[in-house]
Amino acid sequence: MSDQFLKLKTPSPAAGGRQDQLPLGQILLRNHVLTELQLSKAVNLQKGLQLPLGDVCVAEGFASPLQIAEALSEQRGLQTVDLARQIPDHRLLSLRPAQFWLRHRAIPRAQLGNHLLVATSRPERPDALADSLAGSFEGILPSVAEDAQVLEFLSHHCEAELAQQASQRVEARFSCRNFNGPRGAQAGLAVAAAGAAAAALAPQQVFAALTILSIAALLMFFCLRSAGFAAFLLLRPSRQLPVPAQPAEPPRLPRISVLVPMFREERIAEHLIRRLAKLSYPPALLDVLLVLEEHDSVTRAAIARSPLPDWMRVVEVPAHGGLTTKPRAMNYALDFCNGDIIGVWDAEDAPSPNQLMRVARRFHQAGEDVACLQGVLDYYNPNANWISRCFTIEYASWFRVIMPGLERLGLVLPLGGTTMFIRRAALEALGGWDAHNVTEDADLGVRIARSGFKTQMLNTTTFEEANCRPWPWVRQRSRWLKGFMVTYLVHIRQPRRLLAELGLRRFLGLNAFFLGTLGHFLLAPFLWTFWLMLIGLPHPAEGLLPPGVLTGTARLILLFEACAAAAGAAAIIASGRGWLILWLPAMPFYYPLGVLAAYKALYELFCRPFFWDKTAHGSREEPEGL
Repeated sequence: MSDQFLKLKTPSPAAGGRQDQLPLGQILLRNHVLTELQLSKAVNLQKGLQLPLGDVCVAEGFASPLQIAEALSEQRGLQTVDLARQIPDHRLLSLRPAQFWLRHRAIPRAQLGNHLLVATSRPERPDALADSLAGSFEGILPSVAEDAQVLEFLSHHCEAELAQQASQRVEARFSCRNFNGPRGAQAGLAVAAAGAAAAALAPQQVFAALTILSIAALLMFFCLRSAGFAAFLLLRPSRQLPVPAQPAEPPRLPRISVLVPMFREERIAEHLIRRLAKLSYPPALLDVLLVLEEHDSVTRAAIARSPLPDWMRVVEVPAHGGLTTKPRAMNYALDFCNGDIIGVWDAEDAPSPNQLMRVARRFHQAGEDVACLQGVLDYYNPNANWISRCFTIEYASWFRVIMPGLERLGLVLPLGGTTMFIRRAALEALGGWDAHNVTEDADLGVRIARSGFKTQMLNTTTFEEANCRPWPWVRQRSRWLKGFMVTYLVHIRQPRRLLAELGLRRFLGLNAFFLGTLGHFLLAPFLWTFWLMLIGLPHPAEGLLPPGVLTGTARLILLFEACAAAAGAAAIIASGRGWLILWLPAMPFYYPLGVLAAYKALYELFCRPFFWDKTAHGSREEPEGL
């Protein structure tokens, strides 16, 4: 066997390869794959993006992956392999985890003596793979394969391993995967029976106790939101403080992979591809993965009707284990990503065309402790009905006012489920997403803070469809509230450890967010009774609670509503939709829907903790321009 098949020690691509090799561009030109003009453009792009020339050519549509693979094999004197005919050697595959082969984009084909014959889509970088296998083999004997074939081979023959890993990627102490089972339903029945018995035996005392709890929840909810609003008005973001001069542009733009989980999205698949085609980020650095469930033939058929650009591809998640959730799908797709930064968009999202450039610039300017960026979410259909208008005001208040304020206070930020971007190294260190948590975004935000990383808000907007029909709105909100319940129960299991990792201020803020939010919805009917006092009627707890408590709570409710209206007005102005201020008086009639959602969530917490109540999209036409 010739020396070229032994453990190669070639220079990096930037150094131009071995001196006796023809440049890849010359081979592509000689083989009539590229024209002179295309080669010149590709070389200029390569210099600016600092990527392999083959990646640039494929991204720009100048060459196919097969043509690049053939040119690489010719350049390096290596064989080209068609993996469609390759029989897997499971003994060799099992020598390393499936994630190892995916990371190196390599497949072990056979063992020849003390050397391993591998097929790889990255023949220009053999040293990393050879060094990683040094304990098992003296060297590698590489051959060239298409990247798509490598990924398809591994996803097919390592399916069970990858599927199991996707379900259990987060370590057990940070996961809710042990919440399910008969004991949950039994516990729920026991709690309900105990509550009914107590109410029957001592109705006044139970009413007074629940009223006190509702007041406590209101105080926590009010303090957190008012603190966030005050910080938004009075404090400057820490990133705007004087910092050492830095270049306006990163010296090298990062490759960004964006996961777009899709499930039963027949109506909006075509619109999604059209919207993402408007992104201004360099195609050679863009890696969009449409993540589909294996059994979702509806979405797969919809995607097949629209041709995909070379920077967009489909990843199908196998249906092992009976769990179908967004975080499990993203865990599975994570190993197929090419990027150093991982983002998430929902299927109905319309991100700003320059959003990824803003992400790249912010990560370049931020310190290494900033692991995650959260963008602003907004709705493109506020005119649908009064629910969509109130939903838009609620989102604007949270993402444009309260969350920026909480960031300035240095508190824990529960992430939104979309338009979040995280450094891949940090995400993998955290174990990805909890596959069983139906608000994987809020849970990830807590784990980011617990690990010592930071999350910052990013001034870029993604528009999506507001759920504006009553029952679908309740179903969506119940999933969020159930996820909040689960997330809080997971992280409060070891309160001392949580306190030590977060510190007192963030620990209190975390409790105020989850307990205040959940208590505010679950106990809202007890707060509604204070409106009787505001219209001059006696409160049902009169004689059970001190008069000062009742009067003070009634005044607090008025103050809370005034603060919420002020925050809503500030958010509406910031969003550029001033006409929505006319709908602020409707907000008190909007939130009672959340009470129904909260009790649905409480029931499912005990009986169906992992049930993902799917949000239906595509019920409203998108406005022109998105």
